[in-house]
Amino acid sequence: MAQTTVVESYSGPTPKELARKHGLGAAGRLPSLPEYTRQIWSYRHFIWEFASAKVSAALGNTRLGMIWQVLTPLFNAAVYYVIFGVLLNTQRGVDNFIPYLCTGVFIFGYTQSVVQAGVTAISGNLGLIRALHFPRASLPLSITLVEARNMIASMAVLIAIVLFKGEPLTWEWLLLVPALLLQTVFNAGFAMLVARLGSKLHDLRQLVPFIMRVWMYGSAVLYPVTQFTEHLHGWKLAVVQANPLLIFIELMRHALMENVTLAGPPMLLWTQAVAWTLVIGLGGYAYFWRGEKGYGRG
Repeated sequence: MAQTTVVESYSGPTPKELARKHGLGAAGRLPSLPEYTRQIWSYRHFIWEFASAKVSAALGNTRLGMIWQVLTPLFNAAVYYVIFGVLLNTQRGVDNFIPYLCTGVFIFGYTQSVVQAGVTAISGNLGLIRALHFPRASLPLSITLVEARNMIASMAVLIAIVLFKGEPLTWEWLLLVPALLLQTVFNAGFAMLVARLGSKLHDLRQLVPFIMRVWMYGSAVLYPVTQFTEHLHGWKLAVVQANPLLIFIELMRHALMENVTLAGPPMLLWTQAVAWTLVIGLGGYAYFWRGEKGYGRG
C-alpha cells in the first residue's frame, strides 16, 4: 500500500525577508551611492592612518624626512626660474615674477602629485584589496589626504616667499582657504577617476607624466597668462581659459598678489572653479563607485 507524504505549508518569513530584517545583503551587491558614502565615513580613521603610513613609508628612510615635502616644489621653482625666467625671459609683463612662478609651480604640483599617485591607487594595492574588505575609494582618498597635508606645508613656504618679495597682506588672502578646498575636492574626484582607469589600463601610468607635462604648459605655470591672449583667439583661447588648473592657479595668484593680470574676471574664475569641482569631484566619485565590485579581480 503506497504511503502518502504530507508536506505542511510554511507561512513564516521568506529568506529575503529574514536577510532584510537582520541587515544582510546579497554577496557582491553594489551599495547605493548614499550607502557607499556612509561606508567611507565609517572608515575615516582607516583612511587617515593609511595616509599617515604612506607618508612615513615614503620619507621615513631619508635624512631630511618631511622637509622634502617643501624642498621638492622649491627646487622645481628654482629650476624653472633659471630656465624660463632668466634664460628665456618669460618674466616680461609680470611685476613680481618669482611669486607668480612659485604660485603656479606649487598649485600645479598639488594636482600633479595626486594624479600621478592616484593612477596606481588600485593596481598598486591589490594585495590589500584582496585581503581586506573596505570601500575601495579609501585608497584614492588617502592619496588626496597625503598630498593635502603636503600642500599645507608648501603653502607656508609659498606665503613666506610672497611676503619676502614685497606683496602686501590683504583681506583677499582669506580666499586662499576656499580656493584650496575647491581644488582638494577636484583632486579627490580626479584621483578616483584615474584610479579606476588605471586599474584596467595599466599603460596609463606611463602616459600620465607626458599628459601632466602638456597640461602644465597649458596652465600658464611658467609664463604670463597674457601669452595666451596674444597668440590665441576664438575657440582656441576659450578652451585654454577653461582649463581647470589654469583657473585654480589664477585664483591663487589673485589672492596672493596685487596688480596681476588674470585670465578672466575673478567672479568668472570662481564660477568656473565651482563648476569644475562639481563635475570632476562628484563625477569622479560616482564613476569610481560604479566600478567598486570589479576592483582586485582578474
